[in-house]
Amino acid sequence: MKEDFSRREFIKTAGVITAMAALGDMPSSLFGSELPMATYPEKTGLLVLTSRPPQLETPMHLFTELITPNNALFVRWHLANIPLSVDLNEWRLKVGGNTGKELSLSMADLKKFEKISYTAVLQCAGNGRSFFEPRVPGGQWKNGAMGNITWTGARLRDILNTAGLKPGSVDVMFNGLDSGSLPSVPDFKKSLPVDKTLEEDIMVAYEMNGEPLTMLNGFPARIIVPGWYGTYWVKALSDITVLGKPFEEFWMKPAYRIPDNPCGCIPSGTTQGRTVPINRMTTRSLIITPSPDTTIQKNKPVEIMGVAFSGGYGIRDVIVSTDGGKTWSEARLGQDKGKYSWIQFSHSWRPLKTGKYTLMAKATNSIGDSQPFEKLWNPSGYLLNNVEKTEINVI
Repeated sequence: MKEDFSRREFIKTAGVITAMAALGDMPSSLFGSELPMATYPEKTGLLVLTSRPPQLETPMHLFTELITPNNALFVRWHLANIPLSVDLNEWRLKVGGNTGKELSLSMADLKKFEKISYTAVLQCAGNGRSFFEPRVPGGQWKNGAMGNITWTGARLRDILNTAGLKPGSVDVMFNGLDSGSLPSVPDFKKSLPVDKTLEEDIMVAYEMNGEPLTMLNGFPARIIVPGWYGTYWVKALSDITVLGKPFEEFWMKPAYRIPDNPCGCIPSGTTQGRTVPINRMTTRSLIITPSPDTTIQKNKPVEIMGVAFSGGYGIRDVIVSTDGGKTWSEARLGQDKGKYSWIQFSHSWRPLKTGKYTLMAKATNSIGDSQPFEKLWNPSGYLLNNVEKTEINVI
């Protein structure tokens, strides 16, 4: 039970950050400036894009672990009024709509369903948005709006089957305990096609890394859609509603849409035409160490380490370049935690000359999808997965 999410501490932290912004002491994230760092309840120091609603980014150096610690996982809310306390004696997950019966599930009820567990990357659709050229509006994330977590909970399909899906069911809508500060602000509701919700791995999670969800990451329960972007992973879940027609409210349409083509991209600066809802994550790899602008010694061994992941297809291989892409070597892959998890890669290197070096990594998933060298563009700043460059100095 989390009856009081250190309410006073949270408000104090948010208030300090808000005051910094009002006084001009906080660099604007709109233009990719350096971000302030703050420690919120249940969290280590995270980078603050906004304090209300909280958008907190994980510093890259915290990604050296295979499993992201709960206190280091990024935070992304869309609406200002987020739950700061939930009494499990009163909380119920309501399931209804186009169903044979309505359910009102307590946490004890939820835990009666068969328990499943797997490791999956949670990633914001706008992760890396600050690197788009030309720039696009929205939260200016660098690459820290992601994390690799072991989730535990109940299959969504088991819950829906208990409620009984009626013929003609089309979409399933999810709503949480957060709300807008004004009546005109659209409630954050997301939906999935019925066929998707009946897949084996869609989960209503109540644990992360073997512990209850942190409040900022969706306590007491959230939807997990492994392999898909985090916009569907509705936090602080309160309602699941089966619908007999497509759900097209604001956060499904017009929000979170991408161009309807294989790359989800259009020529930079142009206007997109037909769009579809964003869905599966693209293949990515990121070098974590050495970090950009690191200075290392000539002729000393260096271990290049990073993470790679895909949208539920696993990673087949990662290649690494230390000379800006002129030559490539296959990296060693670490422990495989499953197709939804990221995998660590490493490559041993000994620079023989002084000067500037450009490190690069390129991942390929199990069905052959890889990363483009160029940045593919869309007006919402989604799907960024180009091969990135890490510049370091050797002395």
